[in-house]
Amino acid sequence: MVHLKKIKTILTGTAAITSVLVLLSGCGSASNNASNTSASAGGKDAKSGSNVTLTMVVSGNKAADGQDFELDILPKMVHEKFPNITLEVQKLPDDQYKTSIKTKLAAGEAPDFFRVWPRMGSAAAVIDLAKAGYLADLSDLPFMSNISTGAKEDMSANGKIYGVAKGIDILGTYYNKDLFAKAGITEVPRDWDTFLADCQKLKDAGITPIVMGDKDPWWIQFGMYQLAANTVYSGEKDFDTKLQAGEKQLTDPKWVKAVSMYKELYAKGYIAKNTLGLGGAQATQMFVDGKAAMAFDGTWDFPTMTAKGAVDFQRGFFPLPGNEKGQPTWQAVSTAAGWAVNAKTKNMDAVKQVLNYWFDTKSDLFDAWVKNNPSISAFNGVPLTNDLYKDSYTDYQKTGNSIYFANVMWPNGVADVLQSKFGEIIGGRNTTPEDVTKAMQDKFNELWKK
Repeated sequence: MVHLKKIKTILTGTAAITSVLVLLSGCGSASNNASNTSASAGGKDAKSGSNVTLTMVVSGNKAADGQDFELDILPKMVHEKFPNITLEVQKLPDDQYKTSIKTKLAAGEAPDFFRVWPRMGSAAAVIDLAKAGYLADLSDLPFMSNISTGAKEDMSANGKIYGVAKGIDILGTYYNKDLFAKAGITEVPRDWDTFLADCQKLKDAGITPIVMGDKDPWWIQFGMYQLAANTVYSGEKDFDTKLQAGEKQLTDPKWVKAVSMYKELYAKGYIAKNTLGLGGAQATQMFVDGKAAMAFDGTWDFPTMTAKGAVDFQRGFFPLPGNEKGQPTWQAVSTAAGWAVNAKTKNMDAVKQVLNYWFDTKSDLFDAWVKNNPSISAFNGVPLTNDLYKDSYTDYQKTGNSIYFANVMWPNGVADVLQSKFGEIIGGRNTTPEDVTKAMQDKFNELWKK
């Protein structure tokens, strides 16, 4: 989706696609090997070289509290390590970013570093950008051996690694433990019927059960993919592989069921009214101000979902249980968005020095990144320290009951149709779940042939 337009996306099953950035030329030459060695050993070449300005453009919002890693910490620490390198970073809202980066790439004006999503997960995803020749191959960078296989595969195309993922992201339900207690809910729901009953308890207590920022349409994916993990993929993990082979359709009753279940939350008034007029930032603010008991979102949004609001309360996190009673809950888990390098950068040596310093697991910059990274690390040996996600992550590791965010396996544009057609349901039109899935399949057919 990570958004699933943020999202980034996954580690399991057929979703894994790897990307790491390889040197554009002379990968095996002595000079390039020396460059890598000097970078990881302290960057002597960078310190003795001429002044270089590197540019980076990423998506997202500035950290709500304290310094932003990409905007503040990263440029400062890079310059301290390599005094001749200045890193200029710009952060744009997701939609604005994707439009901007595609335009800049086409015009040959892209920054040295920029945000990418795994596989086919967005308009700035690895497979499409690699096919167009926009991404540098970084497969031979020394730190790649420390990254989990799934995260590398999700950032790859044609056997080459083109991106470094921020980590692993989990879609789930952030909830207000104080409001749950007020409504008499003593434990998190473990199945769909119990979840619906808890929503009714909250509503009866005068509490808005769920708030969503559907004005930013990618928010619609946050709940939908969690339900689909249970209705579609729990019994058929290779559904999307079969879809690509023409053996399955998105009009399958399992997908219709997922859409119908999500529709039920709106029809019963469990999700705040008029969410098509609420952006993600507004919805998040309602949650942190204690005005709604739950919100569907991902681990990448930890800083905003846990920011201080109008009231103090204890937060929790659990997977949306779209499963039937007695069945295990499946989670939506995916490789997160990350960073790629412009294939046409004129500063490849400096770029490699920065990357090798940043992702050297023994460097101070790596430590700072891990400390500030809301996503779960995809680097081997880095423990999870965020207690909020421990239960979900432990269950994911123990059971393997998880599936990638569905959009990473669809051509870019199918998820947009899902969002727009389901938005019609939210808006009160007579659109049915069958209409939604038919539109999705029609778009898939149109794009898959290209």
